[in-house]
Amino acid sequence: MATHDDTWTIDDVAEYLGATSTGSARRTLSRWGVKAVDYAPGPNGRIQAHYNTQAVRDAHADRPGQGKRTDRTN
Repeated sequence: MATHDDTWTIDDVAEYLGATSTGSARRTLSRWGVKAVDYAPGPNGRIQAHYNTQAVRDAHADRPGQGKRTDRTN
């Protein structure tokens, strides 16, 4: 899945998240505040964004899950 040592392309991120498209994965990363750390040419010669693998994993783990109500306090 990983293209660089510790970064993923948007295709890798979409696969990890189980997103239906790369656009959906991009919107999700934007909502979570995860930004690209590098831009490099891909196999087709186009520039691709690369995201820190651990930042994606951490944001995924910290997302609110089913049953979590953020409007309630203890």
